[in-house]
This record gives sequence, C-alpha cells and structure tokens, in this order.
Amino acid sequence: MLELAILGFLYDTPLHGYELRKRITALTGHVRPVAESTLYPAIKRLEKAGLLARATAPGTVAAPRHVLTLTEAGRQELRRRLAEPAQRDITDENRWFTVLAFLRHLDDAAAQAAVLRRRLAFLEQPASFFHDGDRPLRAEEMDDPFRRGILTIARATSRAELSWLRETLGSLDG
Repeated sequence: MLELAILGFLYDTPLHGYELRKRITALTGHVRPVAESTLYPAIKRLEKAGLLARATAPGTVAAPRHVLTLTEAGRQELRRRLAEPAQRDITDENRWFTVLAFLRHLDDAAAQAAVLRRRLAFLEQPASFFHDGDRPLRAEEMDDPFRRGILTIARATSRAELSWLRETLGSLDG
C-alpha cells in the first residue's frame, strides 16, 4: 500500500519526502500513520529498482531538498499495480482506497472497470463480522447495541459503495 501511494503521488507531480509523507498521511494516516522509518526505506527500495529518481533542489528557507520524480519504469509499474491489484488490495478497505485514489492513472476504461468489477464481486458476497456457526449474523439479529451498530454502519457503507460502483461501471461501459 505504501509503495503504491508513493508511486501514485509521484505520478501526479515531483515531491520532496516531507510533502510526500504529508500526502500519504492525509490519504491513510487516520488508519495507518506513516513513520519516517517506514517511508524512507520504501523510497530507497523504489529508487534502487529504478522506479523513481532523486534530484537536489534548493530549499525555500533552509538546506537543499531531495525532490523525488517518477521514472518511466515507475509510471509503468504504477499502471501495472493498478491493473492487477492483489486480492487483499480489493478486500481490505484501506488498501482499496489507495487503489481507488490512483485508478484514474489507468488510461483504459476497460481496465478500470475490471478492477471495479472485482471489488463489486467481493462486496456482493454475504459477509458479517459476527457469525452463528457458519451463518453470518445480520444487525437485526444482534442484542448487543454496539455490535448492531457496527453491522448497521457497515451495511450503509457497503450500500453506498455498491451504488457508486454500479453507477461508475455503467459510465465506464457506456
């Protein structure tokens, strides 16, 4: 998820590490804050793989800064990762939001639609956080008001996303 976010934000514009960290934190920080000890090793891995380049630019008020740019190989890698997301990128809501944040960088509407269809298929499967044996429990079956709340909120979120997915797929297909 972190590497995808790095590639995605750098696809938009060259950034220095601090600004990149702020943007990633704005996208995912409420769930998974990005520490420097995580970000900079990921940047180095991507740089070593030839997916991004680093250049020195004068600082606005302080020392020179390292500005990161995406290479053509990095652009291709981002598009590949978006076109072929791992299953957990489809099923994990936070990872899904990262994919969704950059899906516009896939130039092919059919490829975008294929990714959205995978998410749609996942959401259309019966699911619950709580079960009676193998049977998923519905909110109406819960005596616990807090668990009922979880299921009620999850249902509303899923309905909204399903509606958006179907509408967006209709426009991509049309």
